[in-house]
Amino acid sequence: MEKHPRETESLRPDLKVILYGVGAIGSQIARLALRKKGLKIVGAIDASPNKIGKDLGRVIGAERPLGIAVSKDSERLLSSVDADIALHATSSFLKDVYPQLTQLIKHDVNVISTCEELSYPYVVDESLAFNLDRLAKEHGVTVLGTGINPGFLMDTLPITLSGVCQEVKYIKVERVIDAAKRRLPFQKKIGAGLTPEEFKDMIKKGIITGHVGLEQSIAMIADALGLNLQRIKIEPVKPVLADKPVESREIKVDRGKVAGLTQSAYGIINGEAFVTLIFKAYIGAEEEYDSITIEGTPNINQKISPCVHGDLATAAIVINSIPKVINATPGLKTMKDLPVPSAVTKDVRCYLKEK
Repeated sequence: MEKHPRETESLRPDLKVILYGVGAIGSQIARLALRKKGLKIVGAIDASPNKIGKDLGRVIGAERPLGIAVSKDSERLLSSVDADIALHATSSFLKDVYPQLTQLIKHDVNVISTCEELSYPYVVDESLAFNLDRLAKEHGVTVLGTGINPGFLMDTLPITLSGVCQEVKYIKVERVIDAAKRRLPFQKKIGAGLTPEEFKDMIKKGIITGHVGLEQSIAMIADALGLNLQRIKIEPVKPVLADKPVESREIKVDRGKVAGLTQSAYGIINGEAFVTLIFKAYIGAEEEYDSITIEGTPNINQKISPCVHGDLATAAIVINSIPKVINATPGLKTMKDLPVPSAVTKDVRCYLKEK
C-alpha cells in the first residue's frame, strides 16, 4: 500500500501536549490523545482541589497511571516543559479564558480550546480578539476555538455545504438532543426536573445560561459567505415542558415540569432572517437529529439522525485539528480559516508540513 505523502521511515519527535482543564470534556480529549500516535502528554493543569497532585491517569479514568501529576501552578509547569500545543477546556466565556490563553501564548505554545466564545470571539470583545491575534503572531503560534457546536455542526458544516450552491437565499440549522442520553451535569445545566418557576429564577440568576455559541456560529457563517448582517438576534432561553412523565437514569420529570430548554438565533438582513439556528435539548426528545436546510440553487437538505454525540465529537475535532493548527500561519484562527476538517487516521506527525 502506498504510504501517506508525508509518512517517512524517520518521523520527527512526538508533539508535546499540555492539557489545560481535565473536567469531563478535558478528560475525553486526554483519553483520545493517549490513543493517537505522535502525541506525548507532558503536563496537565486544573484548578479543582480534588484533582491537584493526583496522577493524570487516575483523574481522566485511563487504564494506567501516567506518571504526570495534575498541577494548579500553570506558570511553573509552562516554565518547566517545552510544549508544542495546549488542549484547553476550562470555560465557555472569553473573559474567563483570556488570561489563560495569553499565558500559553507567551510561552510559545499553540492552543486549541473548547471555549465556545473563542470560536468567533470578535462578536464578544473585538479588543480581546485582536489582542490574542497580535500576541499569537508575535510569538509565532496559532490559537483556535473549536468544538462540535459551535465549531462544526451549526457553522463549519453549513458553510461547507453552501460551497455547492450557485446562490444562497436562506440557511436554517436545527440541533435536537435527547438529554436523557447525556451526562448528568448537562441535564442539570439545561434545567431538567425543575418547575417552570425554578427555571425562570435560575435564568435570572445566570445559573442557566442557555446555549453559548449561537451568536458565534451566525457570525462565522456571515463572514465566510460575505453576508452584510444588520444584526444578530438571540432569543431568550425557553423551557421545554414535559407533556407526559419522562426520565433519564438520574432525573425524573413529571408532566408540566421542565424537561430541558430551547433557544433560537437569527442573522438578520433587510429585516428578515437570512440565517436561523435552533437548539433544543430536553429529556424525552422523540428524535435526535442535526438538520441543515439551505434554500438556494440548488436547495440543500441534510439530516444527521441521530444527532452527533457532543462529547465524543468535541474530543475528536480537537485532536483532529492538531496538525491543521500546527501547519497554520500564526495568529488567532476560526474554523473557516483552516482546511476542511478531517479525521487523523495515522500518526499525527504524518500530517505535518515541513517547515
